[in-house]
Amino acid sequence: MPYFTINTQRGMTAYQAVKSWWKEQIVTLKLNTPIGYTICSVIGIALSLIACKIGLKFSVVLLGIIIGIPTIFACLFNLRFGLILMIFVSFTIQYIKRITDIPVGVILDLLLVVMFFGMFIKQVRERDWSFAKSPISFWTLIWVFLNLVQVINPVAESRMAWLYTVRSMAGLILLYFIACYAFKNLQYIKLVFKILIGIAVINAFYGFYQEFFGFTSFEIAWLYADKERFQLVFQWGRLRIFSTFGDPTTFSIYTVYMGLLCAIMTLAPIKWWKRILLVIAAILLFWVTVYTGTRTAFVLLPAGICFFILMTFRKEVILLGIVGLLFGSAFILKSTSNPVIYRIQSAFKPNQDASMQLRLKNQAFIQPFIHKHPMGAGLGSTGMWGERFTPDSFLAHFAHDSGLVRIAIELGWIGLIVYCIFLFVILKECVYYYFRVRDPTIKMMYLAIANVLFILTLASYPQEAIVQLPTSIVFYICLAAVVRLKDFDLEEVEEEDAELVAVEEDRIYPVKVDRSIEMI
Repeated sequence: MPYFTINTQRGMTAYQAVKSWWKEQIVTLKLNTPIGYTICSVIGIALSLIACKIGLKFSVVLLGIIIGIPTIFACLFNLRFGLILMIFVSFTIQYIKRITDIPVGVILDLLLVVMFFGMFIKQVRERDWSFAKSPISFWTLIWVFLNLVQVINPVAESRMAWLYTVRSMAGLILLYFIACYAFKNLQYIKLVFKILIGIAVINAFYGFYQEFFGFTSFEIAWLYADKERFQLVFQWGRLRIFSTFGDPTTFSIYTVYMGLLCAIMTLAPIKWWKRILLVIAAILLFWVTVYTGTRTAFVLLPAGICFFILMTFRKEVILLGIVGLLFGSAFILKSTSNPVIYRIQSAFKPNQDASMQLRLKNQAFIQPFIHKHPMGAGLGSTGMWGERFTPDSFLAHFAHDSGLVRIAIELGWIGLIVYCIFLFVILKECVYYYFRVRDPTIKMMYLAIANVLFILTLASYPQEAIVQLPTSIVFYICLAAVVRLKDFDLEEVEEEDAELVAVEEDRIYPVKVDRSIEMI
């Protein structure tokens, strides 16, 4: 048989002939031969025997090595594949943590480092950083620098707390630059957002499963393993759903901004069946939000709608908004004994909300400390890492209950000002390019992304919205899309080229000037 024949050419040694044969089997034929099937079968049987001998944990490690090494090389040389893989990993980490105590979060760090290194390898040859030229990139670097210098903060009580915290506060933000580089065409950006929408729908269905069929046995065990976790989920006589996420709050904020993204993208010039799918996705995401029981999400939804109305500012949209406001007001004022509906109504009555009043008292209590510490108490001084590394500090047990309050405590009022400017620049860039681009699909994408970023900015006051997985991944991908989408707007007219303007029937059309004519 030809598959088993080694042809020794004239002047070729036996070693060279065998090497050439193996190269042909693996590279050219890709082991799609009888001997290839035999080799794969032998390897599979050998690995099965090894797994039986070394036990489950070592088998998982072995499987991780077998799959991980090729995956790492794929991410190193193909950033587009790595970005999509990182999205899937970020959405499964919290779910895997309920099953095992293996530090799976390290996978994200490893992928990030590999992809960032791969981008630098490519830049050695290309030497082109134009993909990241934006005010967003400038303020991103300032924010990263501010977090890095916190390691020498003299007030900080623990350097280990800084090391664990800087990963989520500034480490993952490197994904923004990777995504900027990977977004080299509009089709790939659309693919990434299609994947995000698909994952959102899958999470919504799993949320419905938890609501109507109950939690799995290992999820129940995970809930009862921590008293505070159970108290967070079990409220008003029912268990709040959280899908594959770590808590109901993160899941609910996610369903709100993804639902609004789907709803806004229905206005883009797309095929009718895609519009129907987006409408169904939006309905499912808004519906499942109700069962999370998160009051923050119930407020974010009308806030996002108001932002959409202000951005479009069309007569029919404003009228629909007014009608929705009237129906919403009637719904809030209506008395009910349903705990789900009552939970929604309580979100719009902050004066009667004991939780909100407690937060305001805590913020008033911590304000003098923030005023006296312009650089803050150091990263990780409050929250989970504060309790672990500085348990004797009063900040470690302080309930900040807010992303902005946490920044003010850990990075001081200087860090809070820088972060607020950072968020302002992001929203400004979204709004600017929404009104500037000409392509209707890109325009709607800018509007949808602006709505997502507005909701996350607003949610950062009552919750730690942006730094939680997988929202942090979605946030940095959206930032990269804001920077790159304008590059694919073929009808965009630069201000410096729009020197002639034609006016016809009260409509203004920018006209490009041919620079070659000016040379005559």
